Amino acid sequence: MTNALMIQGTASGVGKSLLVAGLCRLLARSGIQIAPFKPQNMSNASAACPSGGEIGRAQALQAFACGLEPTVDMNPVLLKPEGDRRAQLVVSGQVRGTLMANRFREDREGLLDEVLAAFGRLGQEYEFVLIEGAGSPAEPNLREGDIANMGFAQPANVPVWLIGDIDRGGVFASLLGTMDALDEPDRRLVEALVVNRFRGDPSLLGDACEWLEKRVQRPLLGFVPYIFDLALPEEDAPYSFQEGRGRRQEEVHSDELRVGGIHYPRASNTADLDPFAADPRVDFCWLADPDLLTGLDLVVLPGSKSVAADLSWLRQHGWVEALERHVRYGGRVLGVCGGLQMLGERILDPLGIEGPAETQGLGWLPVEAELKEEKLVRAVSGLARWPVKLDFSGYEIRHGESSPDPTLYPFVARSADGRVIGTYVHGLFDQAEYRHAVLKEWLGWKAAPGEDLHDRWQRDLNRLADALRESLDLSLLEERVGQLT
Repeated sequence: MTNALMIQGTASGVGKSLLVAGLCRLLARSGIQIAPFKPQNMSNASAACPSGGEIGRAQALQAFACGLEPTVDMNPVLLKPEGDRRAQLVVSGQVRGTLMANRFREDREGLLDEVLAAFGRLGQEYEFVLIEGAGSPAEPNLREGDIANMGFAQPANVPVWLIGDIDRGGVFASLLGTMDALDEPDRRLVEALVVNRFRGDPSLLGDACEWLEKRVQRPLLGFVPYIFDLALPEEDAPYSFQEGRGRRQEEVHSDELRVGGIHYPRASNTADLDPFAADPRVDFCWLADPDLLTGLDLVVLPGSKSVAADLSWLRQHGWVEALERHVRYGGRVLGVCGGLQMLGERILDPLGIEGPAETQGLGWLPVEAELKEEKLVRAVSGLARWPVKLDFSGYEIRHGESSPDPTLYPFVARSADGRVIGTYVHGLFDQAEYRHAVLKEWLGWKAAPGEDLHDRWQRDLNRLADALRESLDLSLLEERVGQLT
């Protein structure tokens, strides 16, 4: 049997992904050969594996925490929502078709064997596998055919720690209610409980902890503190808002760069804006209203899982007029992947991969995009030609193809006035030196280069690991892996 532990949560957004990342870092620096695993992920935030294929962004971060390159075995099933009733199905890193809501349970059930096979391969290669569940296991409408939570834990025979988020309120009720909603065979797999995002004095909880442990007959391992300023990428952007990131500052200094991102309904790979959110010299915000564009230096249109639909949303809600005004007054606009396609002249989709056969773009970039049947997924690196010759790295995940201007590499196109530009490369601004070169040349920002985002990740992962070591009783985990340092 693979030596493993599964982290499940009472709901989406309770912090499973970051807790797994923190535990991965704690085990890795203690000398344990550790790998992350998530049987099924549903997210439009994905990452390209160097060996090919794509997985959820959280599993790529968890691999980074382990000191590993991400592989498709770490997230064998990825569902990328294309609307309310359908999702692109990615299995072992490759697109396998579309999963419809009315056949969600039936169609995913057949993937369990492939999920278990991927888990088995990791178990043969690593000493320990740390597994992340998805959403909540206490969903009776999803239990049949489940491969993400207890439907995986049962055949894999792995113990479960159940996580609740006290910051959103009702944590004792959510932990108790989740346990009560589980069938007895599933309940037996739950080994312990953990409370996440705790602030204040634990003495205020009184006898609540003992009450909960008595009711569920499981130990409560401790309270993970609320860490306000972690600059770690998250798959669910609304939860990063709750962490205090992505808000306009009340006071903006004259030397600060003011950057905003538009979070349309099907936005994807929004971690491209994390370098701005993590830089204390940048006033960064996710824009909820077109009027908030006033005074910004740069507006970013991130990727999209359904470009035509999100472009229609921009037009319907007044964003296009606001963007035109922003550019007219000297502001800059950056489009990444789907955002690039929106800024171009036309989006051609003859196979109906995302939407209509032809969609008129905004026409601000001299480029067209045509969606191809085969998705391009690859890590990219090389020597940039614009704005200066510097090494860069990133990744591409796209169906669209466009004819690039080779003088702008790794960007694809630029407007005649130079105020609008687009690229297909995700993660392009993670490297401080190249980010600085673009902002200096394009926006005239004279600040120092700042910090590589990966360096910030290293520091914050260690902070998170330290917090877990100090706040949780990890004796159950140490029984499996040895002493943690």
